[in-house]
Amino acid sequence: MQRAGEQMSGAGPTARLSEAVPRYTSYPTAPHFHAGVTGETFKSWLEAIGEGEDISLYVHIPFCDRLCWFCACHTKMTRRYEPVATFLDALLCEIATVGRLAGQRGRVRALHFGGGSPTMLKPDDVARLGAALRAAFDFADNAEISVELDPNDMDEPRFAAFAALGMTRASLGVQDFDPLVQKAINREQTFEQTRAVVDGVRARGVASVNLDLLYGLPHQTVASVGETIRRALTLAPDRIALFGYAHVPWFKKHQTMIDEAWLPGPQERYAQQRETARIIEAAGYQPIGLDHFAKPGDPLALAAREHRLFRNFQGYTEDSCRTLIGLGPSSVSRLPQGYAQNSPATGPYERVVGDGGLATARGIELDDEDRARAWVIERLMCDFAFSGPEAVRLFGAHGARIVAEARDPRRNAGGQALLEENGTFVVPEGERPLVRSTAARFDRYLARGGERHSAAV
Repeated sequence: MQRAGEQMSGAGPTARLSEAVPRYTSYPTAPHFHAGVTGETFKSWLEAIGEGEDISLYVHIPFCDRLCWFCACHTKMTRRYEPVATFLDALLCEIATVGRLAGQRGRVRALHFGGGSPTMLKPDDVARLGAALRAAFDFADNAEISVELDPNDMDEPRFAAFAALGMTRASLGVQDFDPLVQKAINREQTFEQTRAVVDGVRARGVASVNLDLLYGLPHQTVASVGETIRRALTLAPDRIALFGYAHVPWFKKHQTMIDEAWLPGPQERYAQQRETARIIEAAGYQPIGLDHFAKPGDPLALAAREHRLFRNFQGYTEDSCRTLIGLGPSSVSRLPQGYAQNSPATGPYERVVGDGGLATARGIELDDEDRARAWVIERLMCDFAFSGPEAVRLFGAHGARIVAEARDPRRNAGGQALLEENGTFVVPEGERPLVRSTAARFDRYLARGGERHSAAV
C-alpha cells in the first residue's frame, strides 16, 4: 500500500480526495432503494430460501443513552428504558414472523448485533432476545456471534449476559482517545474503560476483539490520531476498523453540533489515514481492503489472502452467505433477489411487526446487470482487482460490457486508470486509498444524481 508522504498518481489529487462517492457496502447503494419492494416482495424472497441454506442475521437496536455527534447510524437517544422495552416486544414479534417464513429452512452461520447500542439492553432482555432467536432459527454449532459494545454501558451482569448469549467477537467503539476530540464529538470514554472491557470479554472466553477507530474528526492531527492508534495497539486487538469520519449533516442533523472549522481538510485527512495505516502495519497487522486490519492468523486476514473477502453493511467480512436477514428498524436484508430495508422509524415499525407483518419500507430488485456490476465493485473494494475472463464467465454479455468499460481510454482519465495484467484489471498501488472512486466508474446509478455521499478519503 502507498505510504505516508508518497505522491498519489494522477492529476488533481486534492479534488479527488474531496470527491463524494459511495462507500459501496452494497450495490446498488441505499439511496437507490425505492418503495416498489414491499413486505409481500420480501415475504416471497424469504419463502424461496433453500433447505439447509446458510444464512446470516443482523439485529439492529435503535437506541443509545447518549447521542454521539459524529454518528450517522439510525438511532435515537433515550434516558428511559420504557421505549426500549416496547421496541424489544415488537422485535420479538418480527423474529417470530421471519422465523416462520424462513428460519427452519436456513441455518444461521453468523449473527451480528448492531445499533445504536445493543449494550443498552438489560441483561434479562439480552437473554430473552437470544432465546427468541434460537427458537425461531436453526443455528450452526459454530455460528459466529458478534456484538457492538459501548464500554460506557458495560457492567458485570452485561458481561455475563453476552457471554451466555454465545458472543464470539466483541467490537468496541473507540473513535479516539484524545479528550479534546472526545468532547467535540460527545463521546467521552477513557482508555482505562476501554481496556477494562477488552480484558472483561477476553476473561469470558471471547476469542476475537475488534476496535473501531476514526480519522478526520474535529481537532484531530496526524500526531494526535497516531497517538490514539499506538494506545489502541497496546490492547492487542485482533482486528482494527479504521474509518474516515463521514460528515453528512444534511443526513444526520445532530452532526451540525460539530463546528466544521474544527474538521481537518482533505490533505490532512489523507495524511492521517496514511500515517495511521503505516503505524498499524508496522505493528504486524495485515491490511484488509480499504479500511480494515487484522492479525495475520485472523480468519479475515486468511480470507483476504485467499481472495474470499466480502463487503456488506458491517464492513469487510469472511461471511460468504448469500442471504443476510436484517431485523429491527432500518435494517437491510440482502438476498439473491435483491435488497429489502425495514422502516427506519420505530413507531411504524412496531405497529406493523406487532400485527404479525413485515416492516419492509423500500428496497431494490436486482437484474443481471446489477449482479455483474455488484460483483466487479465488490472485487475492486476487496481485492483491488477483478478478473476480466471471470466476469465474462459469470455474467456473459454484461461482464463483457464491463471489461470493455475498464479498457475504454475515455474512462481512464484523471489518475483512475486500471492496469491490465493477463486479463486482470488491477488498481495501481498508489491509487488504492481512492478505490471508492475507481469503483464508482462502474456504478450505472451514480450518474443519475440526486444523492449525496461522503468524501472519498
